[in-house]
Amino acid sequence: MIPTHSASMPTGAKLVAALCLAALAWIVSDEVRMLLPDRSNFGWFNFINAGVGLVAGWLILGTRAGRGRADAIGNGVTGVFMMVLWSIFIHAGYEMLRLAMRRRFDGAMEAITNMFQIAIEYALIMVDPLVIGTLAAGAILTGLLTEAVAARAN
Repeated sequence: MIPTHSASMPTGAKLVAALCLAALAWIVSDEVRMLLPDRSNFGWFNFINAGVGLVAGWLILGTRAGRGRADAIGNGVTGVFMMVLWSIFIHAGYEMLRLAMRRRFDGAMEAITNMFQIAIEYALIMVDPLVIGTLAAGAILTGLLTEAVAARAN
């Protein structure tokens, strides 16, 4: 029997939420890159964050669509918050592994503890008016747009 759990069934609202959060993640990634030194090697930074935005939009924001406009903004804020949280921890985990391969830690617990310190440093970099404003506006617009698509489908 095929499961029909709401998280696995594709809907227009999930697609819109995923695409909107991916686009927002890309824009905010570019803004964060401007806050860091030019010598930083960003590699797949934008792509990873956009992928996290796709997943967060689909799983978090898209599944909550259709509850009304009053909840739409809250759903958008929740989706954006989780997207940022996941992205920070993915990049902090990568940095921790990179440092661990260079034998910068004495043990696994020190590495994990350091990962949380790195995550806090990354979060503090994002405390910038432009980044916060973009995230707030993106959360509101994404929530309302996702809700509009869900209402149109019903």
